[in-house]
Amino acid sequence: MNDTRGRLLEMGYKNPVLLLHPLGGYTKEDDVPLHWRMKQHEKVLEDGVLDPETTVLSIFPSPMHYAGPTEVQWHAKARINAGANFYIVGRDPAGMAHPLEKRDLYDADHGKKVLSMAPGLERLNILPFKVAAYDKTKNGMAFFDPSRPQDFIFISGTKMRTLAKNKESPPDGFMCPGGWKVLVEYYDNLDQDENDSVSEPVPV
Repeated sequence: MNDTRGRLLEMGYKNPVLLLHPLGGYTKEDDVPLHWRMKQHEKVLEDGVLDPETTVLSIFPSPMHYAGPTEVQWHAKARINAGANFYIVGRDPAGMAHPLEKRDLYDADHGKKVLSMAPGLERLNILPFKVAAYDKTKNGMAFFDPSRPQDFIFISGTKMRTLAKNKESPPDGFMCPGGWKVLVEYYDNLDQDENDSVSEPVPV
């Protein structure tokens, strides 16, 4: 998002405003609930990862349908209605797994291809997403450089959640400290809730 704002400034826009628009409806059971994700987003703004003066944080009240290309178009068109003129896209549609083989059903850039051909999106400027990963030489997130792949670590959402559950820390610079603290706190509370739950006695 910061890179996009820089590109828009280079294109001549005076003060581009970013829309941080997390999904607010139903997601998979193992996803972090919206309340906790919003706390993370607030920390991203508080810690200055995104500038709160030029970022609007708003909930996108839609469930995740896991509907592939159809969902990619829905997400883009809904953002037009929210007032967006530019849309960052790059990942495969909803991360759908192949029904038979152990691989993703769509290519990583399939979403970009779908939106470039979708009707009704003429008003929306599609911005291809650059692949980012943890750069060990910079101790922080950076755009992946294929000329030196050994310097990068890809930490998926699943891996990130596993680290937080196990109270392990990611590499310094992977996430703002406040955001990571919220994620760890969520899993601490989840563990506490599970430990505190006592089965009701069964009448005999």
